[in-house]
Amino acid sequence: MRIGDLAAATGASARSLRYYEEQGLLTSERSAGGQRGYPAGAVERVRLIRSLLAAGLTSATIREVLPCVADASIRTPWLAARLAEELERVQVQITELNRTRDVLAGLVESFSGTAGTVPSATRV
Repeated sequence: MRIGDLAAATGASARSLRYYEEQGLLTSERSAGGQRGYPAGAVERVRLIRSLLAAGLTSATIREVLPCVADASIRTPWLAARLAEELERVQVQITELNRTRDVLAGLVESFSGTAGTVPSATRV
């Protein structure tokens, strides 16, 4: 699969895909003409990388944990502890986001009687 096809299939830019390669998160093979070619499993891998990045994991952390997704034999107690740390961090983010959502929902509800106008103090 060529880089443009992988980008289209995953929603990642070609620049992002090249960055993932630089960080050791994704691999490709070069054709005789120098074009990148990705294996069939690259679509799922890129989707996973993007999901982990969106959750706030660094590319270094993702590089540590990605191999264990495909190879259960390299799952170690250290890696389990590392993943547990990340899981806790993501859970805290979720809790904070839920709290923020509740505040925003309350604000939207409080404006329901004002025909959708925003008070001048909060206009951007």
